[in-house]
Amino acid sequence: MAKQGLSPKNVLDEINQGIIRPVYLLMGEEAYYIDLISNKLIDNLLDETQKDFDLSVVYGKDVTMKEVIMLARQYPMLASKKVVWLREGQDTNEYENLVIYAKQPNPTTVLIINYKNGTLDRRKKYWAELEEHCSIFDSKKLYDNEIPGWIETYVHNKGFVIDQKSSALLADFVGSDLSRIIGEIEKLILTTPAGQNKITPELIEYNIGISKEYNDFELLNAIARKDILKANKIAWHFSKNTKNYPLVKSIATMAYFFSNLMYYHYLTDKSLVKVAAELGVPYGIAKEYELAAKNYNGLKTMQIIRTLRTFDAMSKGIGSRGANDGEQLRELLFRVMHG
Repeated sequence: MAKQGLSPKNVLDEINQGIIRPVYLLMGEEAYYIDLISNKLIDNLLDETQKDFDLSVVYGKDVTMKEVIMLARQYPMLASKKVVWLREGQDTNEYENLVIYAKQPNPTTVLIINYKNGTLDRRKKYWAELEEHCSIFDSKKLYDNEIPGWIETYVHNKGFVIDQKSSALLADFVGSDLSRIIGEIEKLILTTPAGQNKITPELIEYNIGISKEYNDFELLNAIARKDILKANKIAWHFSKNTKNYPLVKSIATMAYFFSNLMYYHYLTDKSLVKVAAELGVPYGIAKEYELAAKNYNGLKTMQIIRTLRTFDAMSKGIGSRGANDGEQLRELLFRVMHG
């Protein structure tokens, strides 16, 4: 039985150990791991000369699944394995034909199928058989709260260090696209001064243009501490650059924070280690919830969540009074931090 439901580490570890499966179905919303695993397989199976003869790359919009299988039935010319790489597999269909091949695959071919921006319909009759005979990897998007930790791990694996504030700052600005995050990290590593292996907020501000003072991370920090002056200074800065600091994003960030804060209020064990585990946040960020809970009790937190829902609708044009983003953000902060 082939493997399915694999993690990226599972797949990469197997490849490094020389365990190669005949059919890989790599699908999902996060393209980074799909590309990483595909390239890792190809580089481990073929050298540059062999790629000219034994690597067939086709695209879903140009071929049928039957044509892909015909390629997979061919034998290698120079290498011990022929690699058939179907890219953009979401643009083709007839995956029931893949089942026929997967049951009796060519032992000298490795078939790699990339299906991006979604997954195959698990309700289809052929799905159970694909699960049985293919190595399936579902590349899921990371949740926003997982991104800072992912950044820290990636940076560590590159031989560098990054503190929690810097990873949160980078995640807040770049978003959840792992390929883009990696591009920014590599840029930072290249510009790190000789003899230094730490990525700092100052380095991020200088090389990427993210202000270490004016960002959603610092806004939450000010809100948690009820630092009204600092919060309004950040709001004023945001209002001057709504392209990089859209109101809807600030609202979403606050909504996530206060939803977690409500959950915090219901925790019986409020030790920082337990809070970090329950909320899925770094240990350092757990301290922010401990502090915020002193300023916003459960009732106030619930009122804030309702207010955020109202302003979220307004930011999308529902019930808006015509105020611009800056005015709406300042009004929102007033309602959140007073009373």
